[in-house]
Amino acid sequence: MSERSGNDARPLSPRLSIYRWQPAMIASISHRATGLVLVLFVPLYLWLLHGMTGTADHFTDVTRWLHSGFGKFSLWLVGVSLAYHFCNGIRFLTIDAGWGESREAMRRSAQLVLGLTALAALVLAVLL
Repeated sequence: MSERSGNDARPLSPRLSIYRWQPAMIASISHRATGLVLVLFVPLYLWLLHGMTGTADHFTDVTRWLHSGFGKFSLWLVGVSLAYHFCNGIRFLTIDAGWGESREAMRRSAQLVLGLTALAALVLAVLL
């Protein structure tokens, strides 16, 4: 392994705190975060499905939860995560196909995805 000289102030491994945050960097990190949110909500999806197809008491419980503030917020969060993850997934597929690989194109596509997600968040907030 190489040793650090006394004059070298750089860290051995880069940290997020030393980077200048770029739209493409935010888009990549957010893609992972929204994927995690979607996976963590699978038990909730299963509970909702069970409540909708189960007994009348289960249906009442699920309906009550869906109309609560926390239920609406959870649905909004999942909806926004799904919209973002979908749009950014298409962005990554186009980059993998060789379209828009320049820095400027990646920056613009990341800004487009963030803008579309903000629009989806507003639409979902109004609908819920």
